[in-house]
Amino acid sequence: MTRAPGPTLQHLFSKEKSTRHAILIDPADQTPEMAAKRCVAAVSAGSQMILVGGSTGTDMSNVHNTVVAIKEALELISWAATQNSELNEEEWTIPIVLFPQGSAALSPAADAITFMMLMNSTDPEFLIGEQVRGAPFIKKAGIESLPMGYVVCAPGGRVGQVGAANLIQEDQLDLAAAYAIAAESYGFELLYLEAGSGAHTPVNPNLITAAREACNLVLIVGGGIRDGATARLAAQAGADWIVTGNLTESYDDVDELQQVLTKFINEMNS
Repeated sequence: MTRAPGPTLQHLFSKEKSTRHAILIDPADQTPEMAAKRCVAAVSAGSQMILVGGSTGTDMSNVHNTVVAIKEALELISWAATQNSELNEEEWTIPIVLFPQGSAALSPAADAITFMMLMNSTDPEFLIGEQVRGAPFIKKAGIESLPMGYVVCAPGGRVGQVGAANLIQEDQLDLAAAYAIAAESYGFELLYLEAGSGAHTPVNPNLITAAREACNLVLIVGGGIRDGATARLAAQAGADWIVTGNLTESYDDVDELQQVLTKFINEMNS
């Protein structure tokens, strides 16, 4: 039986008409202070989840410091909302979810963790090894686990290399469907189709549709999505969530970032 998520995470699993946006923060590429500012801009623009992690360069220190900085920034605005009737406190109650490269890049301050299996990895470390090492820490910290199947599609990028992934090619629709069915059979709640951070092309929409039609999991898509038009194609193909990371890191001016993400999210659901 699928367990009921906590109140902060309830909306992750709810089926909504519109596709939702999540911002991915890589602690190796920015200071905690800049990460917090970017997250505030993203939430102001309409982002509804914050993922913290990266495929390389993250560790316990930079991940934890980043999570704490983001949480403090959002909590401050959430508190201010209770003092100002023009602000909506609920809009700032956004889950901060670990998206780790492995068991050595975690934080007890996070709301949850994508407890993932890199399903098409050829290395047992990413199928079960890192998970076994990280599980005791997660249980002790009381972090909510979000069981997730993680599948890397071509071109794959750095995560495909590090994770030794047997990439799903854009014409392998039956294979994408089979991974979706397998993920659901394992009891996962989320399925993430990843093209790779900074990928020159996103996940093929036909792969998204194949996975969507094969399972009833929450479907997350990321990698290579740099504009609202591309995001809209993924949304129309069946994605419940669209994740962007490199796009966010392109802007140090947080006001400009908020404008860009507002346009992105509006166009994604237009």
